[in-house]
Amino acid sequence: MPKINAATVAEHRARQREALIEAAIDLLVNQGATAVTPAAVGARAGLARSSVYQYFDSSAALLATITEEAFRRSDEALTRALATANGPLERVEAFFGESLRLGAEGAHRPAAALMHAGLPPACQQRLTELHLEQVEPFRAAVRELGVPDPALTADLIAGMLHTALAAVENGIPLDTVTQRTLALVRRCLTPAGGTVRAPGEEG
Repeated sequence: MPKINAATVAEHRARQREALIEAAIDLLVNQGATAVTPAAVGARAGLARSSVYQYFDSSAALLATITEEAFRRSDEALTRALATANGPLERVEAFFGESLRLGAEGAHRPAAALMHAGLPPACQQRLTELHLEQVEPFRAAVRELGVPDPALTADLIAGMLHTALAAVENGIPLDTVTQRTLALVRRCLTPAGGTVRAPGEEG
């Protein structure tokens, strides 16, 4: 019987499951979706394949779990960041700032890998749903600002975020990218004749 390295059996199982998820994400990001098999994940986590099957019965189950996990962690961080924001413009700023911080940590890599992984239709549909749920607070804030064509405006500004994330991944300092991106976002979303706050400037 395997040694239990936790205070309780439930905690031990939770740790093993977390280790398997981490191993699966690592394989996905570095080797692609086809590398995410129970055998490979077990080997990466240091567990026998039979142990993996106690948690995940197939590669599809592993990918489905990664799909949920890739968004859960970043969703929690974004929710915390948005909770401290006052007003819609500040919520957009918080969403962008936290998204860039997460990008610098590599938190978006699993989701990006999944987008190009050729997932089964059910997983692909769920991935799309999770993405839409994640960006909805940002899009809602843009609508609340009352800008013209809010859906199109949100799409265009989201393109700016994607470019900023790529800049961070390419080695441009996070602070530099964040300050410049937020300055442009404020300019885009501030009404004509309104006052645009400079990064770090008190209101």
